Amino acid sequence: MALSLPEALDLSGQRIVVTGAASGIGRATASALASLGADLLLADVSSLDATCADLIAHNVVPETVQGDLLTPGAIARLFASGPVRAVVHCAGIVPTQIPWDQDPNWEARFARTMAVNVRLPIELGHAGIAHMAGNGGGRLILIGSLAGWHGGTLTTTPPDYVTSKGGLHALVRLLARKAAPGGVLVNGVAPGPVVTPFSANIDFPRENFPLGRMATAEEIAWPIAFLCTKGASNFCGEIVNVNGGVFFA
Repeated sequence: MALSLPEALDLSGQRIVVTGAASGIGRATASALASLGADLLLADVSSLDATCADLIAHNVVPETVQGDLLTPGAIARLFASGPVRAVVHCAGIVPTQIPWDQDPNWEARFARTMAVNVRLPIELGHAGIAHMAGNGGGRLILIGSLAGWHGGTLTTTPPDYVTSKGGLHALVRLLARKAAPGGVLVNGVAPGPVVTPFSANIDFPRENFPLGRMATAEEIAWPIAFLCTKGASNFCGEIVNVNGGVFFA
């Protein structure tokens, strides 16, 4: 018998890890998942107090892990206290807006961008897939970017960021093929420009926005949350574009 809509979207009792949950898309995703009944473990290098306060006000008490997930042993902490049903990896960095060819710290900046935006999802994906496959399956959602498709031509997007997000899109497909036999579905979401702390100082050309505005973090969070549900059981290796018509892949 087909699932009803409430059944398809119900995440009650499902333990979900959300990285980058202190602000922006990660924070909005935590709220969306909580509203569908999920139990949350939130991770970020920054303070999670504000996110937790929002959730606690709605009677949701998340677990938290604060710190740099690239630190040895940090990723293992996400899976140490019980089975995880889904991992939503929102953590990432946008490099300084200093033009890369004028940045005296370019090599260090490039290395840091690739470590956070590529190496971390590789290592988190490897650990998460192994954990979830051993616990009956699950979902891994990685957050890419419109820039990973079109090269950042609408903005002065730096090459290290573009390269990292293009690589992440390819990583989604590689991991999806690896993980599917174990019952783990891997997908990505590629947002366009979003109103977040990251975008506050970027001048986006508004004439390129069919909707006349940037997206809100919540508008990205709901497609992410859907990919964690039973309703998304045939999504595998997809990069879901959520960009308000700015770009059609």
